[in-house]
Amino acid sequence: MRTTRALSLSALAVVTSLVAAACSSPEVEQAPAVTQTASPTPVERTTVPKAPDDGIPDVVWPLTGLDATKADEADLGRAALSIKIENSADARPQQNVQNADIVFEEYVESGISRLLAVYQSDIPETLGPVRSMRPMDKNIMGSMEGPLIFSGAQGRFISATVNSGQEVIAQDTGDYGFYRTSDRRAPHNLYGRTADFYEQTDATAPAQQFAYAYETQTSNVVDEGKKVSNIDITMSQYSHPGWRWDADEASWMRIEGGEPHTQDDGTQLNAENVIMLWVTVRYTSSDGGSSVPETLLAGESGTGYVAAGDSMVEVDWSKAGQYDPYVITTPAGEEVELVPGNTWVELIPNKGVANATSIDIS
Repeated sequence: MRTTRALSLSALAVVTSLVAAACSSPEVEQAPAVTQTASPTPVERTTVPKAPDDGIPDVVWPLTGLDATKADEADLGRAALSIKIENSADARPQQNVQNADIVFEEYVESGISRLLAVYQSDIPETLGPVRSMRPMDKNIMGSMEGPLIFSGAQGRFISATVNSGQEVIAQDTGDYGFYRTSDRRAPHNLYGRTADFYEQTDATAPAQQFAYAYETQTSNVVDEGKKVSNIDITMSQYSHPGWRWDADEASWMRIEGGEPHTQDDGTQLNAENVIMLWVTVRYTSSDGGSSVPETLLAGESGTGYVAAGDSMVEVDWSKAGQYDPYVITTPAGEEVELVPGNTWVELIPNKGVANATSIDIS
């Protein structure tokens, strides 16, 4: 199946030189000119009612749906850390992205992508490279309830995020837990220590974000969807992520630019579920800083696709507000049922950017 969309296009004080340096992306040109072209309450644990012999665990990790009945109570109650991770060529291979429960991929300047990785069930000691925040990040991760962690952002975006009520842990605001390595040039060498981040938050565990089927074949994605094995995404000339179904691993294996996307220990990044949402991008004003692309999510809705197991369904999505969860349903209105495990969410523009983007599924 091939789906291709040709797209059309339808922002506090100047930050310090440190912030500006952290926000810069020297590996790509500046964003293209904007032109028109033709065309909940925190919970300490998530409990699921258990019917006889239905396979549903008594307790699950809220961001993966995996069995947590043997997990320590303190671990179950810890916050979700939402951390900005760089994804330019100079940033790869990254460190410990595979530990994340949910990873969002977003469109930023010049069409490169950044990752917003959310950690709650499996916490590594360190991770990175950590990079800058964008105005949409508070809306992307708001329902996770924990802190948004980053280094670098325009002052107006930091202020808007803090004023929205979102907790932040940032190098810019004097928070700790960030360190640089000597094996890469700045700004691609900044990493974070998760223990330090946890010392600076009193947030608790998030609510469960998605519905899960505890027998793969009963998932409405698997039961009602089309069998697929390849996903190829074009965000821009700089960003070509993709996914390949591995039947032996029963997982979607990530590629980047046609090659396996591995982290620094050699592990190829993979996911049990891949959610692809068509989104609208709007460029911010240049008042108080440079104009940047902002993915619109709060109060928005749209269409997309979900791949789970070896199958795919078309979906509708909506997100009522910054702190509201994503609602993802089949066209018939049924809540999409994922396979327990980690999830990647691809936020692909189909409005508001100057370049064409596509999602090809076969």
